[in-house]
Amino acid sequence: MKRLIQYLRENIILDFQGDMTIEMLREMLRDDDSREARALRAKVVEDKGVNDMMLVLADCLLEAVQRSLTDEAIREQLSTYAES
Repeated sequence: MKRLIQYLRENIILDFQGDMTIEMLREMLRDDDSREARALRAKVVEDKGVNDMMLVLADCLLEAVQRSLTDEAIREQLSTYAES
């Protein structure tokens, strides 16, 4: 089980559901005039879309997900699957 859990953790993929567009991002940040929001809007316009942002964000968050995902949490989900 330990080898399976290690394999699953090392090969997990983080993805975002839905088709984010530059217009959607602008709408979500419409009332946010913070420095971070302005910088993000400018970067997305410079990149001509949100695809790069989404890929980089998924890659960066993957490490945090892998670190916080415990062996016990994976084992529990595998047991739930086996019992269903």
